[in-house]
Amino acid sequence: MKCSLLPLLQAGLLMNLTTLPALEPTELKALRTQADSGDVKAQMQLAHRCRDEKNDTEALHWAHRAADAGNADAMDFVGFAYLRGNVIKRNPAIAFGYFKAASNESAQAAFNLGQCYYGAQGTGQDCAKALEWWKTAAERGHGRAAASAAMAYHAGEGVKSDAVQARRLAERAAELNNPSGMVLLGEMHFQAGETDAAKAIWTQASKLHPTGATGHPSQPSDNASAQQAADLLKLMDYRLRKNEPGKFAFVQMPHIHQGYNNCGSTACAIFARFQGGTLGGWDFKRLCPSPLGTGTDWGHLLDASRKIGQHWKLVTFTPDDTGFEQATAMLKSELDAGRPVVVDFKYIGPQYPNGSAGHTLSVCGYIAEEDLYILCNPAVATPGLQLITATNLKDFWRSDHYGALSKGVLSRPAFVIDKP
Repeated sequence: MKCSLLPLLQAGLLMNLTTLPALEPTELKALRTQADSGDVKAQMQLAHRCRDEKNDTEALHWAHRAADAGNADAMDFVGFAYLRGNVIKRNPAIAFGYFKAASNESAQAAFNLGQCYYGAQGTGQDCAKALEWWKTAAERGHGRAAASAAMAYHAGEGVKSDAVQARRLAERAAELNNPSGMVLLGEMHFQAGETDAAKAIWTQASKLHPTGATGHPSQPSDNASAQQAADLLKLMDYRLRKNEPGKFAFVQMPHIHQGYNNCGSTACAIFARFQGGTLGGWDFKRLCPSPLGTGTDWGHLLDASRKIGQHWKLVTFTPDDTGFEQATAMLKSELDAGRPVVVDFKYIGPQYPNGSAGHTLSVCGYIAEEDLYILCNPAVATPGLQLITATNLKDFWRSDHYGALSKGVLSRPAFVIDKP
């Protein structure tokens, strides 16, 4: 099962998402002349303009020129292209080399280098080094790096759990107006019973990017975090009230923020922790035969659950309207009984390598009167909670590549706790 690469790939785009104003033809010609003459600043301006115009090949050409001249931001730009693999053949080892070369000068490169160490991309996994590079990037003003490190310390994922470090780094992310860090900091307040403080910071985070009644599962990272803050504001009262079978259910799950391409194992580790397990996402991945940093077959995930003494079963429903009605009836029955359900999503679009990507996450609640479901998503900030409409759930909960068990047939797959 190929996991969605959105959390890392969209984070990499943070290097410069500001769309530059259009230039007159004479101005553009002058900029090209400067770039051709070896002006590194002009080369990067052209790289960003070409990227904004979706001319990725030319953008990479100019970024390569600037990187060859030693420009750190250009090295990060080129490294990200090799990591993503949309414009040039994906090569994590080359990406890692570019990030490492630029990491002492570029906060974005330091963040991406940490991602490579954390997710075994182009190098062996070294979570301690990842955390050090994220903290270095955070010191230089990279909010997402601070948030990523905070979530790792908070969950004890790849590193020993450290509440003090987690709080300090979440506060640093909030200082830098990073919405994912603000989501986590608000959750720390909420769990401590400081609901007014949680409400204040989630309100602040929700205003950093446009939000709606609910979000979209494949939003860019910062947009998703702002929407997540808005969702958490809506969920505050629900999370403090008792479940009402048939009307409302919420199952609290321990959250782990996933590493690169590790949604399946991380979602399953969260599911296992809910049932009393102690493994992290990387620990769960090591119980499977596929290498770190690669997608995980659902059959292997099911085998791994047995290795740790847990009992799950795979259930599937047809991808039509009747299948969705049956699937959501199952969801509500499980949630009313206090049991979350692991599901697999399929995203389709040109922004994904090969035109589509999969993503594993859990459904942990529903609000019947608003036809909403509550997700626990390893790809978003802790606590991982998001609202999704029934319409969007119907569109995204489907997969024909969750593993060999799918036999290439499109269905709505789920892991549920196998009751004795």
